[in-house]
Amino acid sequence: MAAIIADNLVRRFDAFTAVDGISFTVQPGEIFGFLGPNGSGKTVTIKMLCGILPLSGGTAHVDGIDVGQDPDAVRARIGYMSQKFALYDDLTVRENLRFYGMVYDLYGRRLERRMDDIIARINIETYLGRQAGKLSGGWKQRLALGCALLHEPTVLFLDEPTAGIDPVARRQLWDLLFELSGHGITFFVTTHYMDEAERCSHLAYIYYGRIIADGTPAELRRLPGITPERTYRLEITAGEVTAALRQARQIPAVRSATIFGRSIHALVDDACPQDQLTQMLTHSGVKIEEVRTLLPSLEDVFVELSERRQKELEAA
Repeated sequence: MAAIIADNLVRRFDAFTAVDGISFTVQPGEIFGFLGPNGSGKTVTIKMLCGILPLSGGTAHVDGIDVGQDPDAVRARIGYMSQKFALYDDLTVRENLRFYGMVYDLYGRRLERRMDDIIARINIETYLGRQAGKLSGGWKQRLALGCALLHEPTVLFLDEPTAGIDPVARRQLWDLLFELSGHGITFFVTTHYMDEAERCSHLAYIYYGRIIADGTPAELRRLPGITPERTYRLEITAGEVTAALRQARQIPAVRSATIFGRSIHALVDDACPQDQLTQMLTHSGVKIEEVRTLLPSLEDVFVELSERRQKELEAA
């Protein structure tokens, strides 16, 4: 049985359609990445699946429960973690865990067992007596995740869980998500970070209310049209990358070019072979260190899909 099934989901606010007939399936234990620009319907979709917002059309099932028919039962089976820290700053870590456990109707020995398990799992023993408001961003998110896990949900919805925390804390939080998914918990994650999208086992991309891509990261890279016909992609590493970018953009055969770290990612016409392009850049004064062919990144995929969809909307 699938963990989440969305079938032609619609959500309207008066005359405005925020989510317009989207469908997708999430399997148990998956880390499902839900991506899209701000205002595209990601949070509205989560609120519908969590039984917070009623559906304007379509159906949704979470852990086998019909969201439209029994939203209370859905809320009892899921966990939710928002981008903004939503726990109590003036309570200690232990007090927050105890409070949220009681919210989920956990008491006595069961509550103590669950707290002990969560404390060990999120490795927060050192901070049990510290007020939540005095934790770093990464530890706040660990605590929020721990509170969301107390009642043993089968599905967790994480709305941009790593926004605003440092790279080390982000990696540690993702390591924890992988560990938990290995125990059968399903994660529905929204994110704007492409490195986090790469970590997801399954992705869907929503663009202003409509899903325009759905699949594994590898499948999305192979979508038709992501690398247009008679073109290829190159990664060009150069000593002065900004100067190299400026020169590359002056070459007519280079359709697009952008900086990634110390390299340039370029989309080039087939009519200009790799060695010819390298010679042109070298003759313009660019010191080339390495040139290699490149598969499209997820960022390339989402930019191409967004531009294509925007043109369709403007032509409609």
